Amino acid sequence: MAKIKVGARVPSGKLQSMKDGRPAEVSTADLFKGKRVALFSVPGAFTPTCSNAHLPGFVKNARALKAKGIDTIACLSVNDAFVMGAWGKAQKVGDKVIMLADGNAAYTDKLGLGLDARKWGMGRRGMRFSMVVDNGVVTQLNVDTSGLKDSSAEAMLEKL
Repeated sequence: MAKIKVGARVPSGKLQSMKDGRPAEVSTADLFKGKRVALFSVPGAFTPTCSNAHLPGFVKNARALKAKGIDTIACLSVNDAFVMGAWGKAQKVGDKVIMLADGNAAYTDKLGLGLDARKWGMGRRGMRFSMVVDNGVVTQLNVDTSGLKDSSAEAMLEKL
């Protein structure tokens, strides 16, 4: 699938998050409907750049993002819900960021933002990206091909 573009409607899909100690389904229709969502994706929970900069940047800047009209901040990764829940606890995200699992990369692939990370021993993953989705429509899309520059919380804030 071609990479999603600004102006496009996000595809429908199902993700998971931890709720009451169990994986719970999250419908993307419910996630995006009537809200302005900052969605960012990391190649892997507990990995260095993701843990030291990407996720912490969104946690640290949650108030500033909300002041710019963001209703919900969500972190997506091709990991299972248990891993995403544990990573969220380890990173002390609290209620600032919803931790979303896309265990089989199905939604990530629908977005056209999948990553073949087999050469690093990581299998199928998602690209590092961030996007603003306004009532289901992408209004900002930032994809990093190496490192963390364009998809950081700080970069998103500059463009809001």
